[in-house]
Amino acid sequence: MKYLLLLVVAALSAITSFSQQQETMGVLTYTTPVGWKKELKQGSTVFSITNKKTRGWSQIAVYQQTASKGSIDADFASEWAEMVTPLGTHGEPQLSEVQEFDGWKILNGTGSFVFSGATSSASLTVISGYNTCLSVLVNSNTTDYAQVAYDFLANLQLAPPAADAGQVAPATDPAVIENNGRSQTPEAVTVAYKDNFTYNTTNFDDGWVSTVQADWVQVAKGNVKVLLHYAKEGTIFPSDPDPLIRAAWDILVSPRYSSLNNFRTTYITSYNRIYLGMGYATDNSSRQKVFLVLFRQGAGWQEVITPDKNTFISAFGFDPETVRWDSETALVKTLEQMSGRNRFSVAASDLEGTGEWNANFSANTYWTNTYTGASAGMSTYSSSQWFVFGSGKSYQWQLVAANSGGGTTKVAQARGEGSFRSVGNWQLHFSNMEGKAKTYDVYFSAVKNGRILYTNDAEYPGSGNFTGFARKK
Repeated sequence: MKYLLLLVVAALSAITSFSQQQETMGVLTYTTPVGWKKELKQGSTVFSITNKKTRGWSQIAVYQQTASKGSIDADFASEWAEMVTPLGTHGEPQLSEVQEFDGWKILNGTGSFVFSGATSSASLTVISGYNTCLSVLVNSNTTDYAQVAYDFLANLQLAPPAADAGQVAPATDPAVIENNGRSQTPEAVTVAYKDNFTYNTTNFDDGWVSTVQADWVQVAKGNVKVLLHYAKEGTIFPSDPDPLIRAAWDILVSPRYSSLNNFRTTYITSYNRIYLGMGYATDNSSRQKVFLVLFRQGAGWQEVITPDKNTFISAFGFDPETVRWDSETALVKTLEQMSGRNRFSVAASDLEGTGEWNANFSANTYWTNTYTGASAGMSTYSSSQWFVFGSGKSYQWQLVAANSGGGTTKVAQARGEGSFRSVGNWQLHFSNMEGKAKTYDVYFSAVKNGRILYTNDAEYPGSGNFTGFARKK
């Protein structure tokens, strides 16, 4: 191995030093800092330190190598968007000059963000070469640990990767900074899961930020987190409210917490029953005390994590511990609306060459004689439509609809074929749909190991309801 000398972090006074203990992650060997807390995450190792008197803190996250996107510029842009932008940085990063070392290219960029009311810095170093990309992210709200970060980078060692290093599978990126805990000092924030889709983070105008994760979509704002859990076996089944909530809690929530107390369940009676479970616990990762609420109304389970109950009430406008079976359903509207934040931009490249995506719909209408009250029969409407996305951004589309009633069935069909392209991040343009070009408003919703594509005619949106297409396996 050879030493990689990176002159990308300003050397300032330090209050800690490094030991000689070394660790290796893939092709990268680094020296661990003395006195820093170490956390092993899926896809990374995170070192952190906090001065409780000054509230100064710093974190160094070493990310597992992934396949390169083809150049140092493309790798840096991708890593910055996934790891740093979700922290709330604004504008373009300040970049160093690209350095070259033994077949590797190195680029550093810095930016700032506000954490707990104070300005903090982010410094991302991306190393690209041999079809491989790896990164080191340093976050801090003080210069006290800058020399430690400088020494960490300056003492990195690289070995040439194995011949198939370019085939590294995407890894789950870890928590780096999170405003979670009563002390308001950072423990760990998860950046977006890396998969085969272009966009894994959405910044909403009201300050909420959604990021795709391996088992849920995380929606966060300040010190409030909502986990929109993906469907999981054993969490939804016919049952009275209490055993159903407890079963879902045991599968989705319990494994990540300890010391649960004051746990209770409740529900609200309606045509679409509302389920709530709640309690106080200790986060096994951060060791912080948190208030937890598990919620479901129609869609999947949502897990809300706040430092305390008052923070929950401030965020969502109601006290969950006062909810009764006869409470108004409007009480939980702000919480129910969180399910709509599982929404991510669509790039044409996400669909190119992916084959068939289909959508199916059916509905029955039961008729009753106005004068006698007797059954007057039933009519059925059903439809199937599908896209087949080919290479070169080509597509085929077909719709088949059937309407049955009174002993007869009417069938209608429509087709389209041509090319498609992105219009911004939230629309797709198709060159030929039933003989004319058409633009659709689109978005992705994340599911376990994939996406659902939602579309709606941009020119004639109608009721605003989107049609969901799932990729055929």
